[in-house]
Amino acid sequence: MIDTELHSRGWDIDLVNGKNTEQVTLEEEVDGQPTPTGIGYCDYVLWDDNGKPLAVIEAKRTRENAEKGRQQAKIYADSLEKKYNQRPVIFYTNGYDIYLWDDAQGFAPRKLYGFYAKNSLQYLIRQRTERKDVNKTSIDVDIAGRTYQIETISRVCERYSDNHRKALVVQATGTGKTRVAIALTKRMMDAGWAKRVLFLCDRKELRKQAGKAYNEFLSEPIYIVGRSKKADRLTARIYVSTYPGMMSIMEDFDPGYFDLIIADESHRSIYNVFGDVFKYFDAMQLGLTATPVEMISRSTSQLFGCDYKMPTANYPLEKAVEEGNLVPFKVVTHTTQFLREGIQGHSLNDEQIAELEEQGEDPNDLDFKATAIDKAVYNKDTNRAILRNLMENGQRLADGQTLGKSMVFARNIEHAELLAKLFDEIYPEYSKDNGGNFCRVIHSKFERAEELIDDFKASDGKDSEITIAISVDMLDTGIDVPEVLNLVFAKPVKSKVKFWQMVGRGTRLCENLYGPATDGTDDKSKFLIFDHWGNFEYFEMEPEEEDPRQSKSLSQKLFEARVTYADEALKRGEMDSFGKMVVLIKQDVDALDDNCIAIKDNWKVKQQLSQLDVLHQFAPTTRAQLFELMAPLMQWRNIKGESEALKFDLDLVNAQYAKLCQPDALAPIKEQVIEKVRSLSMHLNQVRSKASNVNKLQEDDFWQTANYDDLEKARIALRPVIHLRKKVTPPTVLTKFYDITEDTSKFEINERKSNIITVDYEIYRQEVELTLEPLFEKNPVLQKIRAGESVTESELNALNALVHIQNPNVDLKLLAEFFPESSAGVDQLLRTIVGLDVEAIEKQFMDFVQEHHINLSALQQRFLGLLKSEICRKGQMTIADLYEQPFKGLHQDGIDGLFQDKQAELIANFVSGFTVEANQQMHQLKVSQEATQATYDV
Repeated sequence: MIDTELHSRGWDIDLVNGKNTEQVTLEEEVDGQPTPTGIGYCDYVLWDDNGKPLAVIEAKRTRENAEKGRQQAKIYADSLEKKYNQRPVIFYTNGYDIYLWDDAQGFAPRKLYGFYAKNSLQYLIRQRTERKDVNKTSIDVDIAGRTYQIETISRVCERYSDNHRKALVVQATGTGKTRVAIALTKRMMDAGWAKRVLFLCDRKELRKQAGKAYNEFLSEPIYIVGRSKKADRLTARIYVSTYPGMMSIMEDFDPGYFDLIIADESHRSIYNVFGDVFKYFDAMQLGLTATPVEMISRSTSQLFGCDYKMPTANYPLEKAVEEGNLVPFKVVTHTTQFLREGIQGHSLNDEQIAELEEQGEDPNDLDFKATAIDKAVYNKDTNRAILRNLMENGQRLADGQTLGKSMVFARNIEHAELLAKLFDEIYPEYSKDNGGNFCRVIHSKFERAEELIDDFKASDGKDSEITIAISVDMLDTGIDVPEVLNLVFAKPVKSKVKFWQMVGRGTRLCENLYGPATDGTDDKSKFLIFDHWGNFEYFEMEPEEEDPRQSKSLSQKLFEARVTYADEALKRGEMDSFGKMVVLIKQDVDALDDNCIAIKDNWKVKQQLSQLDVLHQFAPTTRAQLFELMAPLMQWRNIKGESEALKFDLDLVNAQYAKLCQPDALAPIKEQVIEKVRSLSMHLNQVRSKASNVNKLQEDDFWQTANYDDLEKARIALRPVIHLRKKVTPPTVLTKFYDITEDTSKFEINERKSNIITVDYEIYRQEVELTLEPLFEKNPVLQKIRAGESVTESELNALNALVHIQNPNVDLKLLAEFFPESSAGVDQLLRTIVGLDVEAIEKQFMDFVQEHHINLSALQQRFLGLLKSEICRKGQMTIADLYEQPFKGLHQDGIDGLFQDKQAELIANFVSGFTVEANQQMHQLKVSQEATQATYDV
């Protein structure tokens, strides 16, 4: 087993005679051993071209625990190191279980699913001398230069340098997870920690997006699995692939081929299906996800070695909006009578009934609940209302007329195509003026889907550019279109994780969206969400998130049915049929592929339960192992081309079980079997040769008298041809389409809070700022606030009264409600709106962290992030504040506990620029600059 595995990884090993080669020697003599002679013999030594040992392998018998070879392998490695002045990498194995022990770099032993190839071992040994301190290697701030991105990369690298091999990053959609991945890749390559990196994603569109990003920022050769030339594999250092793409070529590489695997949108379902990729490659792993921490499953945390809800780094939507790295959103709920109540004939008014009768429909036939709308029944005018709402109330571009890019989330393809058709009917001028591309459906079954996504991302004003994209799943997650200003939920969403991913389609920043301004005033500041299905209200009720359970595979169902039959036959003393069923159970076990990783993990169970004598004994422990351990492994059985045969096997074993102990259950099984054999294509010779069996299975007498053997003979005879049946087309379910005019008086349209405090605050802050702007230069209270001077309660009340006249929706005292834990007064909160340039503060902190990040730990960077938030919130900061909460939450001694003397002095000098006096100077400078600019304009 070891020889074969080494040969498959390119090692020159003599498989025939077992003789030594230049690359592999067996029974290599070494001294300094704890034996009477002091001599020992290494089972295998793998050699480098320079004559030095790359690895030593200690082999134990299969029946022994591989762990028994660990200490012996270490002693061999000690001797080889002393003789050749190079410590070999240690492997120990029993043929099935393989362990690698890279003790020279301080790692604990870890399980592998194959041996390293020669070049992978060479790189592992070179790392011992060439690897730099990754925490002292510069981060490329041109790739990921925001303070939270630098902190995230620092946290991941600190974790890896502590010899952890897994990390999990939670980062809100739109905050640059891919940029973090690329900057981390570059840092680890620059430090000699990674030669090759694999970036995994779950869809082709995201593969394309990631490949483009890596090409943009790195000059390393890249290989896009499924797109690049196969020859490029040999030289590539960056690999970008979908999960299925890598699964299909995984074993073309040795386990040590990649040094870092980055998994985009990591969640449990990926690992249920594609977990072998992460087990097979012996690489450091980084999981990236936008799923909020509170929604991350316990198993996902465990997969990346993190405590539950304690990822390596976390940058949530709330923080991103607060710091201006994502834009907030305003939610508008818009429901119609039919969307709320469904369509029932008895609730229609006279006009609606008349419309139906003109269409030849009977109103009494209508009884559809709200959940059936746009699913089992479509009402055209309901969908017109959704489209009109977007076109009339959606956010527009600078000209106030052109609709901003918009995503409409539809239920299904049929619903999406109806929306597109209705749009063309209502607004034919848009389709005409934009080459038919203004509003388009994008779904995976459309062959030009990727091209349409590119057209939607485009912002060049060409005819091919799409303004409204009606999405059926394809745009719901991962797609990056910063220009999006409107999201339309035209369907209900039940997954909270997916819902917030969909919301994330609009949160990305977009500079100069409204024009070429240089002061940021024409940047994207918010987006709108039109919620037509009460999704925000639904998730406010905190519904239990469904935990999707993996359904049993066909192979598992068949295996469990056979074990159940054997168990019952044994209890009844039916030893003949019991013995024959045990043989079939053994065949099922033997059909499992020993090279499959799941089977390798359970080889002992497979080996034990494939022994006929153990199965014949059928002890209680054996029965339990068959059900609990072996049955779930049947999902890994390769049944390609056999599914119909296995279904027939399952029918017949169910029939055998019914004959054995449940006669009443036989009738439906009999009908199902007869239906299958009657649909066989008897005009084919291979089917016609089974005519007698086909005939027999349709006779009532046969079913009355048939025993186990009779049914087994029928199964064996017909299973090879059971797939040759006439294809039965399932009956088409006709979707009902109506066109009933919605009663506009029953529309319910309301703005509502998102219940994310920073999002709602930012929307409210924008409205306050817009209201106060005309008063900046003439209101004495505002001028005092901007100058950092204190104001009286009566002055604030007078200002609030004036503001309320300007805009009845604004009450300045409501600002304090957004910060219930803060002691800051309304004047201080107002100063953060009208007196501080938050973007300037963000830039000051960013510049500071970019300059000093090599000398700052991730925790120290967290301190600076907290400091920035507090300055933006309070409008000022003093040195004394650095010894109080919330800074004491990071260390009980505040700043002194986190920074050394020189560092603390550096921070203190930096903070001194944010005192009230400094803010006044900043304000005066800003006023002076504005005056100079005004003079210049004149």
